Amino acid sequence: MEKKITKRERFMELRAIVADNADLVAFIDNEIALLDKKKNVERKPTATQLENEGLRAKILVALAEVDEPKPIKEIQGMVAELNGLSNQRVSRLLKDLVDNGKVVKTYVKKVAHFALA
Repeated sequence: MEKKITKRERFMELRAIVADNADLVAFIDNEIALLDKKKNVERKPTATQLENEGLRAKILVALAEVDEPKPIKEIQGMVAELNGLSNQRVSRLLKDLVDNGKVVKTYVKKVAHFALA
């Protein structure tokens, strides 16, 4: 697979080509500085990301109270805040927990069940 060339790398190539033109070099240096500044900005989490973090914590608390793995429908029944959410959103929250190693996913008769790791 071919490595994709970044915008910064393109600007560096252009800078080498127009090295004798001070105005273009200054412009390109400014664009590179803007790219660096944009890259280093710390972004605040969105309201949805904050909400999802709270929901993940509540899922962990609910799973800590049960002894056996539970399917998504039962987890939604155990956590009141999950009742109005779609199965897809709850599944995504659980996938994040599985990816972080906090929850284990198993299959019982082709249905995914989740339990604490």
